[in-house]
Amino acid sequence: MPKHVRKGDTVIVTSGDHKGVTGEIIEMITKSDQVIVKGVNLRTKHIRPTQINPKGGIVQIEAPLHISKVSPVVDGKPTRVRFETAKDGTKTRVAVRGGKVLGQVSGPKS
Repeated sequence: MPKHVRKGDTVIVTSGDHKGVTGEIIEMITKSDQVIVKGVNLRTKHIRPTQINPKGGIVQIEAPLHISKVSPVVDGKPTRVRFETAKDGTKTRVAVRGGKVLGQVSGPKS
């Protein structure tokens, strides 16, 4: 089933602790239907000392969010996504709000 968001999309979080925060999708985890959004859902991780990093330390990393908690942003507002197929078989993602084309899903049928 096609997903309503893709890597590189600017999205807004629609529910949870980070509701209303926007960011860019940097990774998609398709097995568990999760996304990692840049600068959202930050978690603190303690790194143990290794030969490469002898001091160890504390770093902040982005934790995954479920794909249903994010929506693409059009004109600063969240939008739903519609999939439209052209006569030549090209399938595109189109924003319901404003009708802006968000990207191509598949090319023309041969």
